Parts: sequence; C-alpha cells; structure tokens
Amino acid sequence: MSISYSSTVDAPCEEVFAWHARPGALLRLLPPWQPMRALREASSLADGRALLGLPGGLRWCAQHRIDDYRPPYRFVDERITVDARTAPAALSGTWRHEHEFTPETPARTRMTDRVTTAVPAAALRSTFRFRHRQVADDLARHAQAAAAGFEAQTIAVTGASGMVGTQLCAFLTTGGHRVIRLVRRPADGPDERTWDPEAPAVDVLRGVDAVIHLAGAPIAGRFTDRHRSQIRDSRVGPTQRLAERAADEGGLTFVSASAIGFYGHDRPGEELDEQARAGHDFLAGVVSEWEAATAPATDAGLRTVQVRTGIVQSPLGGTLQLQRPIFAAGLGGRLGNGRQVLSWIDLDDLIDVYHRALYDDRLRGPVNAVAPQPASANEYADTLAHVLHRPALLPVPEWGPRLLLGRQGARELALADQAVFPEVLTAHGHRFRRPTLTECLDHQLGRA
Repeated sequence: MSISYSSTVDAPCEEVFAWHARPGALLRLLPPWQPMRALREASSLADGRALLGLPGGLRWCAQHRIDDYRPPYRFVDERITVDARTAPAALSGTWRHEHEFTPETPARTRMTDRVTTAVPAAALRSTFRFRHRQVADDLARHAQAAAAGFEAQTIAVTGASGMVGTQLCAFLTTGGHRVIRLVRRPADGPDERTWDPEAPAVDVLRGVDAVIHLAGAPIAGRFTDRHRSQIRDSRVGPTQRLAERAADEGGLTFVSASAIGFYGHDRPGEELDEQARAGHDFLAGVVSEWEAATAPATDAGLRTVQVRTGIVQSPLGGTLQLQRPIFAAGLGGRLGNGRQVLSWIDLDDLIDVYHRALYDDRLRGPVNAVAPQPASANEYADTLAHVLHRPALLPVPEWGPRLLLGRQGARELALADQAVFPEVLTAHGHRFRRPTLTECLDHQLGRA
C-alpha cells in the first residue's frame, strides 16, 4: 500500500530542495494536530538521521538513504529501528518516503511525496496537504521579503523555546537566516547565547542584525499577587534592559512582543486599531509599560516594532489546545453569553507579522497582529464545532472560567470583549494566509 501526493510550488527547484535541507524544515512540516515532536533533525538529507518523539516516550527514527540522494531532485528516508523505544513503530510495517522535485518552469516546481506503507492513504492525506501548503506558503513569504531587498541576516530571539518562538525560529532558518537563541541556561553551541534578563551581558547582541523579543511569563492563570508580579516583572524590566543593549550596539531592528490586552478587556461595540486608547485594567497597564520599556531602542534611533498579538490559534498551545479535545468529544459550546468578540490570529500568520517587521521599514511602533475578521464567542464555538464535525450544544457559563482563573483572570482573559483590527498591516497591503476562522481551523486541525 502507498500514497502519492503532488502539488506545484511557485519557486525554482533548487530553492524548494534547499528549503527542505535547512534547519527547521522538519518542525515546519510536522502537522500540529499530530502527537509528534521533533527531537533531532537530520544533519543531512543525504545520509542523516532524524528522530521524532511519540506518545509514551516512544520514538520514530528516519534514516536518509545516500543511494537515493539526487540533489536538487530527490531524497529518500526510511523508518528504522535502533533501540527499544523505536521498535514499536515497526509494528505499523514498512515506511519508505520518497521526496521528488521536478522543474516545470524555471520558477515553478512540482513537489511529489510517495510513501510506501501499510498505513491507509486516507489517514495520511491531510498530513501531506498540510506539508505542501506549508512549503508553498513559507517559500512565498521568503520570496516576498527577498523582493523587498531582505537578505540573509543574523537574528537574536528570546523566548525561542515557546510555541511561537519554536515555529518562528524554524521559519527563519529555513529561509536562510541565522538565528541566535538567547537562553537563560548555559549556551550550547554557536547558535545560542546565555541571556540574563536581569543583567544581560554587554556583548549579548554583538554581531546581530535584528532582535525579536518574545520572552515573558505565561499570562494564563489565577491573578494572584504573585502571578501579577510575574507577568509584569518578566516583561517590563527585561525588555528595557535588552532595549538598552540594542541601543548600545546600534544599527539593529528591535521587534518586541506585545498584546491586544493593551486595549482593555471591556470594549463592546468599538472597532480598535493601533490609534485606539489604552484600557484601564491590569493587563492594559502591564502592556502599556511593556511597550514603553522599548524606549531605549527607539530613542537611540533604532526601528522598533511592538507586535500586539491576539489570541493565537494552534493546537500546539493556547485556547485551541484546551478547547479542541472538549469539542472533539461533543462537549463544547460558547463561552459566557457568546456575544463577546475574540480577536484571533493563525500561528503562521503571526510568524509572518514578525517576519515582515524585520524587513518592512514602514512598520514602526505598535502593530496589531490579529486576523482581519474577529469572531464572537458564538461564532468561534460554531466554527470549531463545524470543523470537527461535532455539535456545539453545551455552553460554558461565566462561572466556569472563574473557577479556573478567578474573577479577574476570567474577566481579562477568557471573557474579554475586544474587536481589534490590523489597520497598519492592511494599510501596507499585508496578505494573511488564513484570514477567516474557518480557513485557520481547517488548516491547523488537518480538516482542509
């Protein structure tokens, strides 16, 4: 039994092949709805070995075959058994994966995956739809940046191990950029540097072209005094100190995470763009201070961008990770009264916003990273249920999130009412990969 899946990519054959050979490709190709994670990428498509983590501590090992290596037209990998943890995967039978790239024109490539396996083709089709779309979309974004004059850069990233950071770093490295991860532990290798948020080393940004600052304590949780302190203290001070280091270094682009919490949780009936006033609750105050902490970079003449992020949609984390199993079991429904507006963004679209912030000199100051079509809680529940082919009949009353998050956490997070729009991005002609919630959830959950 086997499956063959083919599509065309608007990129030269050599570039499509090179994308697969660069660090980060495996992470970009793994479907987020599957219980797999990349433990080690292959060092080479010729004879390298990749290792994936499976549930229960099991492993999947893929060995690339030198005899079938024909750059830039073909490479092959096969699943092998190397120890007890990789042995159970062999129960599914043979797995041989042939990757072929055929030039149709100098600027267009036919990409074909052929897999010999006992797994039914129907079970794999959504995986290959996802993979092919990721390759085509990522290459299109890199081509757009190149057309704007964006060449390979060295980019320092904090928060690189988080959900957004992991995918963003993979996206950048597959595009030919060098990423230096700023980590709090001892650095491991030339592409890591130890970063102390309380006292960053004077040379922590030496030789980099841009900084993307994502680090910060998780916001979800009960808003106790300790949790509120962690939210604020992990953002404001570290951002200011990193911005000071960027200012000392000079010549950098400084891109910092921010949040639509800036606008406050209770904005019914308003359409909020980047010029809207700040809110008055706890998170609005924190985000205002967080953005102000980038001032040393701005004052030093660096182009500085604050990415005000909406509710990120991915089964890898956040609200979708929490709600997916509930809705899949047929137990989902609207949250609260269902009228509050959720301003969301697809994970890959968020990555595109950070990418654009690196090369588009017109982006300065706050940029709303949200989809152009926000959704009410009713619409969100109905769409997720439709994508999963389940009913949405069991509403969650307001006391539900209050039990988990407390009154303040529920009010400012789960029940926030904010219709935020990406006015700055729209004004500059930005195109979203998945502008509607249906498109986003279809792709992220493998239902396209």
